[in-house]
Amino acid sequence: MQSDDAVPSGALVPVGERLTLPNRGTTLVRRAPGPPGAPTVVLLHGWLATGALNWYRCFEPLSQHFNVVALDLRGHGQGIRSNRRFRLRDCAEDVATLVTSQDLEPVIAVGYSMGGSIAQLLWRHHRPLVNGLVLAATGAEFRKLNRHKYAASSFLVAAAGTRVGAGATWLPRQLGKSLGTEKANDHSSSPLMVWGRQEVAGHSSRVMLEAAHAIANFSSKKWVDQIDVPTSVIVTEHDTAVMPQSQIRMAMAIPGAHINRIPGGHMSCIDPDFGRKLTDACLDVQHRIDAGYNPLRPDA
Repeated sequence: MQSDDAVPSGALVPVGERLTLPNRGTTLVRRAPGPPGAPTVVLLHGWLATGALNWYRCFEPLSQHFNVVALDLRGHGQGIRSNRRFRLRDCAEDVATLVTSQDLEPVIAVGYSMGGSIAQLLWRHHRPLVNGLVLAATGAEFRKLNRHKYAASSFLVAAAGTRVGAGATWLPRQLGKSLGTEKANDHSSSPLMVWGRQEVAGHSSRVMLEAAHAIANFSSKKWVDQIDVPTSVIVTEHDTAVMPQSQIRMAMAIPGAHINRIPGGHMSCIDPDFGRKLTDACLDVQHRIDAGYNPLRPDA
């Protein structure tokens, strides 16, 4: 896998390409080709992240079994720019256009946090494109406490007075700590943190605010029990942004969903072992796809 030269050691991220999606806009797409004939996973990142930041632990282990595609979602990083108000549904339509225009279908849609909401919407509105789901650190809706957390975070973005906002200071610092690369008295100089700031420098502060509102008001409770594709749910057990109870309730509502628990918080995607755990969840879903498993008719 050819890696972006700008990425520091320890972050294996394929080189991105600017891709214009018909009637949608232009975004950054990263691909990690897998074995010949391998199925495709599409990675959908969380709020304040990018396709690289959210998934840098995952490209290499996933590409041993799958063709891997990740994009920057609209308003994030180098994602699509639009004057329209941010909507999760529009993100799902962007992903659907990517999948169809690049002849990727059907795919396993993998969503983290906000990306999990988008993956659910992709299934709901474009069922033929989705063979399976892997949902991590996400839920069918966000409890009142969580909504307050998202609202508070979005105001921090606006108050920072820059396009980068809270994401440029908090997220890369957490990335640096996770790799042990930060100096004890210097939180700004590690290569990973510098790269992280570069990744989020393209964020639109307006979109970050609107996305926080969209996340807080998302709910799939009325239809999540209709999901009819093999699904694995990764529950982040120490999460304070998306409560573990909310994640488990979603998993229990999805017919036949397999639950995988990991002892981490909402930033579990930066843990060194996360790539392997995500790959295991994707392989679990693919095994059930290959077996022709229908969660709504498990005995068929």
